[in-house]
Amino acid sequence: MTFSIYLYGLVGTLILAILTWLVSLVKRDVSIVDSMWAVMIFASAFIYSSSMEPYWNRSSLVLTLVLLWALRLTVYITWRNWGESEDARYQAIRRKYEPNFALKSLGIIFVFQAVLAWIISMPLWIALTVPFEYSIFDTLAVTLWMIGMFFESVGDWQLARFKMNPANRGKVMNQGLWRYTRHPNYFGECLIWWGFFLFVIPPGAWWSILSPILLTFLLLKFSGVTMLEETIVDRRPAYREYIASTNAFIPGPPKHIKTSSRPEERIS
Repeated sequence: MTFSIYLYGLVGTLILAILTWLVSLVKRDVSIVDSMWAVMIFASAFIYSSSMEPYWNRSSLVLTLVLLWALRLTVYITWRNWGESEDARYQAIRRKYEPNFALKSLGIIFVFQAVLAWIISMPLWIALTVPFEYSIFDTLAVTLWMIGMFFESVGDWQLARFKMNPANRGKVMNQGLWRYTRHPNYFGECLIWWGFFLFVIPPGAWWSILSPILLTFLLLKFSGVTMLEETIVDRRPAYREYIASTNAFIPGPPKHIKTSSRPEERIS
């Protein structure tokens, strides 16, 4: 394990970020960066694994898990955003940083996300470049990854299916996994990265806990729950009832609340 290999991962993410930024200039839509998030992390993982001799099955397992996660997430986000206008979050950022947002977006959106992706890939750098014997932590890591993939993929599928039904227009999604947490996909993503961290406990790389902690913070306080729900509540006040009755992140039983006597439509 050498730090130079880790730096190669940063170079890879930055190259992808710049190329994606150039595409966003043509499209006048920076939402494309969302589709590249998992690609940047997988690119880093591929660079790490390519720098080592593929002589142990464990590295193949880790790289396969990263590939499956990245492929599913990239395909889903690309499909979800296809033909849509720029995400409301990015529209707000665009208004804030005008004029010359096109140039500023390279740093505040694309390079910023590339650096975040590189930092979050830290456990992958260790897991893919340090050979060590199988341990119970590998089983725990795969188990946590599988639970996380279940929440993330099923949550995304349930929401997509709900939105495709015209009868659900204007309603809130509070069925399936969404009955127990307002963000089952974010919860699943969090579990996946805590799972990757478990892979690197045996060699003593505790300091790489920065990766899942950072991701958890981003999902809860930065680009995930907080930012998303601020825009929803501002546009659709009826969403407050769903917030009051359902856990934001960790799944739990729905809370029983008094509903207003005034008929107010639930909105997703």
